[in-house]
Amino acid sequence: MNEDDGLEGVVAAHTVLSEVDGAAGRLVIRGHALGEIAGRWRYEDAVALLFEGFFPGPAPRADALARARREAFERLQPGDAAALGKLPPIEAVRALLARLPDGDDLATALRLVAAPAVYTAAVMRWRLGVPALAPDESLPQAADMLRMLHGRAPSEAQAAALDTYLVTVCDHGLNASTFAARVVASTGAGLASAVLAGISALKGPLHGGAPGPVLDALDAIGSAANARAWLEGAVAGGQRLMGFGHRIYRVRDPRADALKAALRRLSAEGGVDASRFALAEAAEHAALAILREQKPGRALETNVEFYTALLLEALGFGRESFTCVFAAGRVSGWIAHAREQVQKGRLIRPQSVYVGPAPEKERDAPALAH
Repeated sequence: MNEDDGLEGVVAAHTVLSEVDGAAGRLVIRGHALGEIAGRWRYEDAVALLFEGFFPGPAPRADALARARREAFERLQPGDAAALGKLPPIEAVRALLARLPDGDDLATALRLVAAPAVYTAAVMRWRLGVPALAPDESLPQAADMLRMLHGRAPSEAQAAALDTYLVTVCDHGLNASTFAARVVASTGAGLASAVLAGISALKGPLHGGAPGPVLDALDAIGSAANARAWLEGAVAGGQRLMGFGHRIYRVRDPRADALKAALRRLSAEGGVDASRFALAEAAEHAALAILREQKPGRALETNVEFYTALLLEALGFGRESFTCVFAAGRVSGWIAHAREQVQKGRLIRPQSVYVGPAPEKERDAPALAH
């Protein structure tokens, strides 16, 4: 396989939305370094920033996104709990998103941003055998997502932690799901189609499915004292240490620091199991030491998935729902990229190089005399 088979180093878009500097470990979202906004902004602020200039009129207000949650909820049907509650959550959420009408206007965009929060909470409740809860339009999106999931208002610290996560993952360059969304948008198919392409790409374990296994590893390690021995055995057995290494970052993923800081703030409010956090920190320290010792030629640092797993667990999301929560944050980036691509007015149509066999007649033809 050639490196080009993964489009490594190929520039496929010029964007105003985000810059991922893998060598410096820096993420910039529309002129703001991640550290400026993660832990300080609500998700609504990130949506307004990403959408700026891509729709007519002023930036969307928080109450417009709240109304969009209600509109998304109203599309649920009486038989959904029985039919969709048995599916993997990401497949159920994707099926519900497919009901939303296509279009390119702001109302369509806001409905698509609102829907993953509403539908993730609904699906997780159906899996517990309890009914979905309608949105509360008086709450911001992160707080309402937690309320719809748990049936009670979250603390300020919990809502702030989820806001930090959603803002942190809202956009990240031309990753697989964003590229898929841009390709579909370039055909003129509409925003719902682009979002469905994005969530389908995110479903793949090489893109959005790794945070859950981080917790599986922590469960297997059991205690901080056992971290080094367990991780050495895993590496010796050829296992990949989930939560370490990234296709782009050659240094520590800046999103990991943003989420670890959110966990510390949540821990200060008693929202994180102290022993679980200590285990995670011990596992991270041991894993980084082992990887540097045994794979010295590779850049394998902590990535976003490691502390995503701890944060979403602390907020009460089941690990089977983690990819859905990722989608609830990234959907705003997909939509912004889709609108940017549509404004360019160019169908994405790369070339391929054929390396298969020649037609039979060409193979059997005599060589031409020179």
